[in-house]
Amino acid sequence: MEENNELINNPAVEYTDDNIRHLSDMEHVRTRPGMYIGKLGDGSHAEDGIYVLLKEIIDNSIDEFKMQAGKKIEIIIEENLCVSVRDYGRGIPQGKLIEAVSVLNTGGKYDSKAFKKSVGLNGVGVKAVNALSSRFEVRSYRDGKVRIATFAKGDLLTDTTQDTTEENGTYIFFEPDNLLFENYSFRPEFVETMLRNYTYLNTGLAIIYNGQRILSRNGLVDLLNDNMTAVGLYPIIHLKGEDIEIAFTHTGQYGEEYYSFVNGQHTTQGGTHQSAFKEHMARTIKEYFNKNMRFENAVVVSKHFGDIILQKLTAIAFTCFRLRDIIGKIIVIRVVS
Repeated sequence: MEENNELINNPAVEYTDDNIRHLSDMEHVRTRPGMYIGKLGDGSHAEDGIYVLLKEIIDNSIDEFKMQAGKKIEIIIEENLCVSVRDYGRGIPQGKLIEAVSVLNTGGKYDSKAFKKSVGLNGVGVKAVNALSSRFEVRSYRDGKVRIATFAKGDLLTDTTQDTTEENGTYIFFEPDNLLFENYSFRPEFVETMLRNYTYLNTGLAIIYNGQRILSRNGLVDLLNDNMTAVGLYPIIHLKGEDIEIAFTHTGQYGEEYYSFVNGQHTTQGGTHQSAFKEHMARTIKEYFNKNMRFENAVVVSKHFGDIILQKLTAIAFTCFRLRDIIGKIIVIRVVS
């Protein structure tokens, strides 16, 4: 009865035209940041939003590298608070610079003319960084001219163009908004892991991080060697196709460990691509020996059959090339049993 009386005594709240609001692109990002970067956080976890902001900027530079425009990216993080990223690609087209960093669903990757392959696709990333930063600056260097624009929380402050002698490319500075990312701080160990993964996936790319040069000449083989804590039972098998790359080996340790990536993104929770690889590998071994066999037994067999089993393991990996129907680049890095 009391509940019914409360409903009678509290009439319905009015809902009028005044309640309908339209948010600008930047307002929407700031009002609903979770839609764009997931959780906010303070940087104490690798999944926190400030690392997503950094990744969104670097992804654009990686796309330039993939288009063979610039082989070096310079990254400086000052006092673990402010970030600057400079690449030596083609530079953002200056006539559309403001739109490219502040208007959602605007970008050069909606067709394959300027970017045959890219990590960023949706025209959102750098705009979210702009909106969620208390300070944001972008410079586009192209053919002796540099256009510089500065923003605060997504609002344009200044826009100038001048002569320059610097190489073509793009420079972006941002400082995450401390009102959203309370007491945040970039953790160097998380940043370095992210950057090393970029170099493993993009052989020949040099990333200069606070003066430290990060480079991989052997790609996924380097990732394996850098993370393995025991000697492999056989040489690392490394296979590359147009849209797929696989490297794997076994050690005598228990358990299993995978590093998988799709379209340049580290899929820390696995996914269909990883499950399919495991299934194909186990199935091929079982079919080869014409009986059910625990996966670790294949390692024991490999000790006795040497080159024969190595050839079969290589064949197993090639069966995974059938997985090209799965979107993106697939890398299963390490299997330990």
